[in-house]
Amino acid sequence: MFRNSILQIFEGSWPMILICTVIISSMRIVYIIKNKTEIVFYKEIMMLAFVIYVMCLFYVVTFGDVSWSSSNFVPFKEMFRYTFGSRLFFKNVIGNMIMFMPYGFFVGYFLKLEKKRTIIILTIITSLTIELTQLNIGRVFDIDDILLNVLGGFIGGFLYIILMKTQDKLPEFLKKPIVYNIIVVLILVMIILYLTNILKLGV
Repeated sequence: MFRNSILQIFEGSWPMILICTVIISSMRIVYIIKNKTEIVFYKEIMMLAFVIYVMCLFYVVTFGDVSWSSSNFVPFKEMFRYTFGSRLFFKNVIGNMIMFMPYGFFVGYFLKLEKKRTIIILTIITSLTIELTQLNIGRVFDIDDILLNVLGGFIGGFLYIILMKTQDKLPEFLKKPIVYNIIVVLILVMIILYLTNILKLGV
């Protein structure tokens, strides 16, 4: 189910992703050549991944399935409508939480944040902006979405902080860019295999 949701997002947003990726990548390559900047592969991938994530997020909150229910300003009201473990529960509760986990991680990574409070504040600002925008484009405002988004952002930011603390305890040879490059390549390969259904993870 998770795999199908990702594929649906890419199916609808791939033209925007392709065009923006080509524009950004070509400009970045010219910048690197012109300024003779050192290329660190994993950092370049992280920047591109964040851009793609933002575009996918934009697609989900503006062109995804439209909810025909009314706006909800009562915390936890919508969450308790779904049976725990049901398809709608995973889509609307777990899905909203997972959707913002990368945001929390990217915010922590790019801003080098060590305090979860800052990550939470930035997640609230972003999620609130999304909900208010949806309210003005014919969709609905849901306070529960904000709560779930913030929880997801917190988890993502917390994972980043844990990874950074773990990194500090690693031997120096494991902190070299080549190690992170290899890890990023392996993650990319696993994602591709998963999305092409070659690697079956049961989700």
